[in-house]
Amino acid sequence: MIGSLWRHLDPWILTVSVVLTIIGIAFVNSATLEVESLVELVPRQTIYGLFGLAIALVAAGFDYRNLMVVHWWIYGLVLALFFLILLAGRLGEAGARRWILEGAVQPSELAKILIIVSLSQFLATRQGRITRLSTILLLLLYIAVPAVMLFLQPDLGMSVELMVIWLVMVWLAGMRWSHLGMFAVLGLAAIPFVWPFMELYQKQRIAAFVAPSLVPGQEYNIRQALTAIASGGLLGKGYASGSQSQLHFLRVRHTDFIFAVIAEEVGMVGALIVLALISILIFRILRVARISRDPAGTYLCYGLATLIFFQTVVSIGMNLQLLPVTGLTLPFISYGGSSLVSLLLGVGLVESVLMRSQQLESR
Repeated sequence: MIGSLWRHLDPWILTVSVVLTIIGIAFVNSATLEVESLVELVPRQTIYGLFGLAIALVAAGFDYRNLMVVHWWIYGLVLALFFLILLAGRLGEAGARRWILEGAVQPSELAKILIIVSLSQFLATRQGRITRLSTILLLLLYIAVPAVMLFLQPDLGMSVELMVIWLVMVWLAGMRWSHLGMFAVLGLAAIPFVWPFMELYQKQRIAAFVAPSLVPGQEYNIRQALTAIASGGLLGKGYASGSQSQLHFLRVRHTDFIFAVIAEEVGMVGALIVLALISILIFRILRVARISRDPAGTYLCYGLATLIFFQTVVSIGMNLQLLPVTGLTLPFISYGGSSLVSLLLGVGLVESVLMRSQQLESR
C-alpha cells in the first residue's frame, strides 16, 4: 500500500526543488565569501535545505486532506502567530517586527503556506456560489484580516503577495470578470488612503523606483545590481569572480539581490537556466492542479504556483529596476531558512495532492 502510494510521486517537482536549493546554497556561498560576519550563512542554509527536504517528504507522505478538515484551526493559528509578532516580535529593519525566537524564525513565511491550505478548503466549500458578490466579499474578508496584520508589522511586500495569491485563486475558481474589474478599481483607489500609514523606508523605496534621483541612498544598490547584471554578459565572469559582488559594491547580495550575483557570475545563460528550472517547477505544480480530483487540492496547487511565480517576478523585477524593492526572496535561491523550509513544505503538500489523486485513479 505504502509502496504503491510513493510510486505516484512526481520526481520532477522534487528534483527541481532540490537542484534550485543547491544552486541557492552555492550562490549564497559566493555572495558571502570573505565576509566574517556572514560566514555562518552557508552551513545554516545547508541545514535548512536538508531539514526542508525532510519536511517535504513527510508532507508528501501525509494525507493533505487531513489538514483541510482542520482548516479553521490552521487559520486561527496564522492569526495567533501574527498577533504574537505584533506583540513580541523581534525588531528588524526600520522597526519592522517579523521575527520570533531571537530572530531564528520568520512566521510569515510559514503562514503563507498555511493560509493557502486554509483558503483552499474555504474556497472549495463555496465554489458553487463563487459568482455571487456576497461570496467574494466573504472570501475577501477572510484574506484581508491576515493581510492587514502583515501590513502592520510592517511588511508591505508580503501583504501584497497574499492579496495577489488570493486574487488568482478566486479568479481561477470562477470569479466574474466584472467583480475582478471592480476590485482592481477599488485597489487603485485605496492607494492614497494606504500611503499615510506606510513606513518612511517603504515610501523611499517606491520613490526611488518612480524618481531615483530624489532618493540617492535608495538608488545606490539598484544601480549596482544593474551594473552587475550588465557586466555578466552572455556567460558571466565566473563563479565567485564577480567584481560587484566580490568587492562588496552590491549590498544585501545574498538575499534581495542574489539574482544580480547569478547574472554577473554565470551570465545570461546561467540566469536563464535558473529561470527555466523555476518555470518547470511551476508548470509541474499546475499539472498537479489539473490532475487533482479534489477542488481543495487543486486550489492548493494554484496558490503555491502563484506564490513561486509572484516572488520570482518581483525579485527579478526589482533587480532590473522594473519594480520597487520589496524584500521578497527569489524562491529557493535567496538566503532565508524560514522561506526555504516553507517552500519545501509547500512542495511536499503538492506531492501529497498528486499521490492521493493518482492512487484514487489506480483503484
